[in-house]
Amino acid sequence: MAADDAVTLIEKDHRALEALFDRVTAGDGDRDALIEQINVRLAAHSRAEEAEVYPAIVQAQPGEEEDVEHAHHEHHEAEHLLRKARNLTVSPHFDEAFQAFVGAVRHHVEEEEQKILPALRKAVDQATLEQLGAAFEQARTELLGDESGEDLGQATKTELYEMAKEAEIPGRSTMTKDELAEALRDNE
Repeated sequence: MAADDAVTLIEKDHRALEALFDRVTAGDGDRDALIEQINVRLAAHSRAEEAEVYPAIVQAQPGEEEDVEHAHHEHHEAEHLLRKARNLTVSPHFDEAFQAFVGAVRHHVEEEEQKILPALRKAVDQATLEQLGAAFEQARTELLGDESGEDLGQATKTELYEMAKEAEIPGRSTMTKDELAEALRDNE
């Protein structure tokens, strides 16, 4: 079985973040814990893209430098908007701040998936995409570090099950809370 390539992994990460956004918006779970999970995942995703994938895009397609720089700027904007929402979790203004953050991220994801990632897929061969995928995943996992493990340890069994469902982990319905957490760690 071939390794996931960078484009596939990035898009999978986008879907996982969007699922977390939907849970916050629906009031499904502990708001503070979900926001912290989004914060950790978003930071790891952004830094891994910036360290491993974006330089490869610019090297393979120098004409994409402006789009890559724009994407880098959007990462910082999203992090700023998330900090603002985090500071308002108990405020009546939270929903407005969170939706501003979600809107910025969805805009970024759309641009990245319609412009930057297709340019990368067109510019390099499959083996390079898979190497970039491995580098992205390693950087992302290192950046998630212990914080991800702590989040999993604090999550309820229901929250772990939902994360396992999003990650398409087989056998999740028969797993204990600890087994779900371990499977999620192994999947990252």
